[in-house]
Amino acid sequence: MTEVADEPPATRPATARDQLSREVLGLALPALGALIAEPLFLLADSAVVGRLGTVPLAGLGLAGAVLSTAVNVFVFLAYGTTASVARRLGAGDLRGALTQGLDGMWLALVLGAVTAVVGVLVAPAVVTLFDPSAEVAEQAVTYLRASMPGIPAMLVLLAATGVLRGLQDTRTPLVVYTVGAAVNALLNLMLVHGLGPAPHLGIAGSGLGTALTQLGMAVAVGTVVIRGARRRHAALRPDRAGILASGRSGLPLLVRTLALRAALLLTTWVATDQGDAALAAHQVVFSVWTLLALSLDAIAIAAQALTGRALGSGDVAGTRAATALMVRWGLGVGALLGVVLLVVRGWLGPLFVDDPAVWRAMGSALLVAAVMQPLAGYVFVLDGVLIGAGDGRYLAMAGVIQVLLYAPLAVAVAAFAPGGEVGLAWLWASFAVGYMAARALFLGLRARGTAWLVTGAVRS
Repeated sequence: MTEVADEPPATRPATARDQLSREVLGLALPALGALIAEPLFLLADSAVVGRLGTVPLAGLGLAGAVLSTAVNVFVFLAYGTTASVARRLGAGDLRGALTQGLDGMWLALVLGAVTAVVGVLVAPAVVTLFDPSAEVAEQAVTYLRASMPGIPAMLVLLAATGVLRGLQDTRTPLVVYTVGAAVNALLNLMLVHGLGPAPHLGIAGSGLGTALTQLGMAVAVGTVVIRGARRRHAALRPDRAGILASGRSGLPLLVRTLALRAALLLTTWVATDQGDAALAAHQVVFSVWTLLALSLDAIAIAAQALTGRALGSGDVAGTRAATALMVRWGLGVGALLGVVLLVVRGWLGPLFVDDPAVWRAMGSALLVAAVMQPLAGYVFVLDGVLIGAGDGRYLAMAGVIQVLLYAPLAVAVAAFAPGGEVGLAWLWASFAVGYMAARALFLGLRARGTAWLVTGAVRS
């Protein structure tokens, strides 16, 4: 595991395209490994819980959507921290960068503790909002309550990872997330099915195993940040003003993320209306889509770090050059992932559940997800660029409008589309056309302008 560097990395020559490519790859490839490890948690959970039957898998699908929302609404702890730390790094203020990162970690701990307590109390009410069958609801609530104690660790891990990315270190998270994915799979297998000395906990074992794994990962990544802060004599104690400032700066990204999660939760709500088999299929398709999305997001992570650093040092030309290069990569990698998914989609069903109805529903939805991948690559890269620039207010405004555009299409699917396989395919098609295409339009128009190209150590 690496230590935080004492000095900023050498500045990239503005005209050296090969050096820019090496920088992007040096950040994106380790970030790719770490990002792929994240959805492997849910995929491993799906494979293990799926052996308990369709109802537990459907319950995991519903609970997974709720838990992901509870954690990912705070993704600004990673994204906002990456951008702000990278800006200070580009301006040559490494101590200030670490101080700002620690403020974000303290904020994450507070938000995580509150979220965990509230989550345990409201889990049944939240699950009821989706109107699942009684059996699926019971499984979902059990999973949520078992996993809630891990939320503070999950949020601290987000913030600490953002600090390291802002410092241009994506290798340390790669190591931690890879080990964590392996440990999570082992713990879930043991606790769900009672292997070896472990108790047989069913779906609760999946939630508990994930919570324990996240705690270990948070300690590992947080230790690296704290060691770097000590070497630069940055204050480790919580600073009320700094924590509040981190919260205020992250508010626009919180709104942006809430809008994104609203779109995803709306999609899950409509899938719930299609029946247990369709919901189980949606769980697997969503897990696969998340895996591919986070694979593309590796380039967006590089965009966040490089955009923040370049604008912090006043390098507007370098920012434009990096954006153009990474957009091309996003489109190309998206097309490649789409082809791969088209080839393997028929083989995925039996890996997760023994139900032909679920397989059929998965096949149709996976076809739509495969065709969507180049568009997703374009969207995720530009989203990363604007996050790195600190353009949170625009992203928040655009995110709300995009959900409002998508909602009528999703509701129309719930009202008029047939249930099961066909309905799930229509749902994913509406998500592609009504939501992802709208995001592409808003992000593309913004990137063509200059309002987001604000330079300096701190964006006002």
